[in-house]
Amino acid sequence: MTQHPHILIIYTGGTIGMVKDYNSNVLKTFNFDNIYQKIPELNLLQCSISSVSFDKPIDSSNMKPYYWNQIAQIIEDYYNEVDGYVILHGSDTMSYTASAISFMLKNLGKPVIFTGSQLPIGDLRTDAKENLITAIEIAAFQENDEPMIQEVCIYFEYKLYRANRTTKLSAEQFEAYDSPNYPIIAESGVSLKFNKNTLKRDKNELAFSLQRILPHKILLIKLHPGLTKDCLSHMLKIPELEGVVLEAYGSGNAPTDEWFLNNMKSIVNKGIPVIDITQCVGGSVIMGKYETSAELVNIGLINGYDITTESAITKLMYLLSSNIPKEEIKYHFEKPIRGEMTVGR
Repeated sequence: MTQHPHILIIYTGGTIGMVKDYNSNVLKTFNFDNIYQKIPELNLLQCSISSVSFDKPIDSSNMKPYYWNQIAQIIEDYYNEVDGYVILHGSDTMSYTASAISFMLKNLGKPVIFTGSQLPIGDLRTDAKENLITAIEIAAFQENDEPMIQEVCIYFEYKLYRANRTTKLSAEQFEAYDSPNYPIIAESGVSLKFNKNTLKRDKNELAFSLQRILPHKILLIKLHPGLTKDCLSHMLKIPELEGVVLEAYGSGNAPTDEWFLNNMKSIVNKGIPVIDITQCVGGSVIMGKYETSAELVNIGLINGYDITTESAITKLMYLLSSNIPKEEIKYHFEKPIRGEMTVGR
């Protein structure tokens, strides 16, 4: 590892990479080749910085697996040349992308830090500069000649989170993200304070590798009072449906109506995995705790424990892209593979 870590910025799009042209009052893409001139504070960091950008930066609302693969490919292409990555991404779908990337990168031994901002980098009250500077500092932070962070994280508003544990909670506040079921990994104040008990380390000696995620027909269903038999049946008749993520009530509870249970049983019997997660911001699924989830256990729904919606969808896509036999999806989903959930909480 180099004496001064080399950090690669990957700009995909989003507010953090925009600056205002004060002559036209129009936002335009920031030129990261001039990053030291625009943000001279970076000269104080003990690292070198280079950057690559998408040919056409995208709004994160247009994010999809095609771009996840593009990000992951850049990481793989530079893996032997750099010591860490900072990925700039729009905040709306950052938790989806960062979760997906966490599953795609196997045996990761370097930091991959996602960040973004609520205001453009050139605005007077922007949060972009602090998020960018500290994300780079975290990516470059080493202890005993090893990177402190060796996983995929999100840094936003003074806090570092495990990426696949996050969800976006606010469209207006600078503190836009939370990790309701896992402690923060680090906090930025006068100094950087790392919670070392939360850090992930791959213990094996296997080489880093990349697995692509392919698009799959996954249906997200959020239960609500008044959901009708016709509506549910119609959704589940999507041709070539490959998976369902069911946002259930509380600790994984669902209606006990015969029509609902029959629909779930029919889907599972077709070999289509159905993941039972909670629609609550915090907490965990405990299947069988109440009568309203006991039958779901018998039907064969997959226990999502305390996984987030963003992580459940991307993990299911990852497993469906892994050539795992469908009958083994349940076994693999119910095991944490990147620290994305706590089993038996």
